[in-house]
Amino acid sequence: MYQLYIMPGACSLAIHTLLEDMDVPFELIAKADTPDYETVNPLGTVPVLKDAGLTLREGASIALHLASKHETSLLPKSGDARSRAVDALMFANATVHPAYSRMFIASRAFEDETVKAAALEVAAAQLGRLWTHIDTVLETQKYLAGDELTIADVMLTVYANWGQFFPVDVPLGANAKRLIADVNAHPAFKAALAREGVEYKAAA
Repeated sequence: MYQLYIMPGACSLAIHTLLEDMDVPFELIAKADTPDYETVNPLGTVPVLKDAGLTLREGASIALHLASKHETSLLPKSGDARSRAVDALMFANATVHPAYSRMFIASRAFEDETVKAAALEVAAAQLGRLWTHIDTVLETQKYLAGDELTIADVMLTVYANWGQFFPVDVPLGANAKRLIADVNAHPAFKAALAREGVEYKAAA
């Protein structure tokens, strides 16, 4: 049985959603309930997936590993559709996620409120440009990788919910809000939210 280490509402929520969609047995383990978590991941981050003797510590690699073993509507198996889905997955994981990380760093790294506000504005502007780009992409296709919802869209939806933690606004366009609404209606995402006890607030 898989073991997935999470923080409720964190980026691990996307992997939790993927496992729910696959309908495979897995154990959900909260980082907060793991006193020796540094032995699981010395960097302290989530998600972490344990699959027998294999331990994976990056969301994108976990998604690809799981999709190689199980059927899921969230990541195509082959062809151009898979290539587009993987490209979208990497964009979400390696471009959008770090932009949110900069927001968290800016909100915590500075004691001086003026400096903090300036850092947040810069980080928010960078993040806003990404969401503008996403909204533009969604003018000509339904989802980030095309016309089918994938794990990349789930990741974007998870990240968008983090906006509630910042004192600056990062506007979401109408197309992005449509995507977020579609992910929120997905049974696997709804199941993962409920199991983690997370309230979704973005684009409400």
